[in-house]
Amino acid sequence: MAFREVTVVQVKEALRRWMRGEGERTVAAGVGLDRKTVRRYIAAAIALGVDRVGGDAQITEELIGQVVEQVRPHRTDGHGEAWRTLVDEEEQIKEWVKQDLTVVKIGILLERRGVRVPARTLARFAVERCGAGRRKPTVRVDDPPPGVELQVDFGRLGLVADGEKRRVCQGLIFTACYSRHQFVWPTFSQTTEEVIRGFEAAWGYFGGVFPVVIPDNMKSIVIEAERTAPRFNDVFIEYAQFRGFVIDAARVCTPTDKPRVERTVQYVQQNFFAGETFVDLVDCRARAETWCTTTAGMRIHGTTQCRPIEAFRAEEQPLLVALASGAFDIPRWSDPKVHRDFHVQVDKAIYSVHHHLIGRTLRARLDSTTLKLYLRGELVKVHPRIAPGGRRTDPADMPTGTEIYATRDVDRLQQLARDGGEAIGRYAAALLDTPLPWTKMRQVYRLLGLVKKWGPDRVEEACQRALDAEAIDVNLVSRMIERAMESTEPDSRPDPDPVVVQGRFARDASEFSSQKEAER
Repeated sequence: MAFREVTVVQVKEALRRWMRGEGERTVAAGVGLDRKTVRRYIAAAIALGVDRVGGDAQITEELIGQVVEQVRPHRTDGHGEAWRTLVDEEEQIKEWVKQDLTVVKIGILLERRGVRVPARTLARFAVERCGAGRRKPTVRVDDPPPGVELQVDFGRLGLVADGEKRRVCQGLIFTACYSRHQFVWPTFSQTTEEVIRGFEAAWGYFGGVFPVVIPDNMKSIVIEAERTAPRFNDVFIEYAQFRGFVIDAARVCTPTDKPRVERTVQYVQQNFFAGETFVDLVDCRARAETWCTTTAGMRIHGTTQCRPIEAFRAEEQPLLVALASGAFDIPRWSDPKVHRDFHVQVDKAIYSVHHHLIGRTLRARLDSTTLKLYLRGELVKVHPRIAPGGRRTDPADMPTGTEIYATRDVDRLQQLARDGGEAIGRYAAALLDTPLPWTKMRQVYRLLGLVKKWGPDRVEEACQRALDAEAIDVNLVSRMIERAMESTEPDSRPDPDPVVVQGRFARDASEFSSQKEAER
């Protein structure tokens, strides 16, 4: 049972009632003490010579002091016998505390050593003398100057209707550190895009931008939390640069870095959302803004003793950074890899890059109008954004000689054929004169190969003859040139040597003579 100290006033009142003739039970009920406690104080007074006949004049400050000292003897060190017993075991208790043993376990081990003390005394001794459960002191940080810092945190509000079903609604809560004025943005998601929408709504509500924002370690802002050097989301960094504020994220598991908004989360949950019914998210957001202005903003804050909205409008709002015109174009960052066809895929669309970058992983930034590709921080390519499923290829990205075929540039291929000759150009146009001209591009490339092999004059003549005969076949042109070359050029090879080489065991020709057979 917890010990409750008896005050001097209670002792004096108990003796006064007893001297007036009241019994111990009545005195105890009137003073609010236990009857045994009252009995001990009355017995101490009687031992000091007090009786009921002498009246209230006997009750002096000196007498009260003597009575209290007799009932509760003064401890010079403020502790009793059990505490002094634990002092002898202090070094052993400290060793157990270093081993992360609980106070209950330490008490069990002390009993095994023959030391039995009250659990509460042991707990106080372990905390005060041995360092058990000791917490670092909380240092109160002074408020920043007005119009400088804004603390931001997420808090779960509850269920809000979303069509035919109900979804968990989160509250993105903004609290001005100096005035304690706040803004709440209910939302169903915690994506970076939704957080930026909440910030945009907050700047519109406050009428300006706070130079320093202290958010919690939410994933939509902080990618990798670290006590001194957190890594922020690239999209949110761009947004901070666009609006002109600095991000100073709170440390991990350190709510004291954002105490102004930490307590506000519970206030929003209990005072705004609890017990309310909302039609949908739009209705919840509208009523949240009204609540911030009329209820939260007009209350007398317990610490500042001011109305937050009045303090904000008078001291903070004139100091905020002016809200720049225009909305922030939220980009998307990704890390695509350059494939063997010199293209990357971003947001389900395909874009070309220089063929030297095959196999490299680039950093892509895609907004509503432009795609920018970076390699190690250096901008290597810019494309206008295209719709998902589209493809954009820059011929300059292709290896030399492949850009026409890769981009199916039929017009440019025809121009190359016309550069070889007028008939060659018309013949190439005839080859490509189909509903699917790119399917005939290889035949045109072969025609250009004939120009390179035999020269433009011979190919020009062959193409003209083929056009006159309306024979559109590049293989025919090739055969025509080869036959013409065979007929116009004489055979310059020398006659073969008439000497017949006979075999080693060949018989003489005379042996086969018919005349010799007749003589026999």
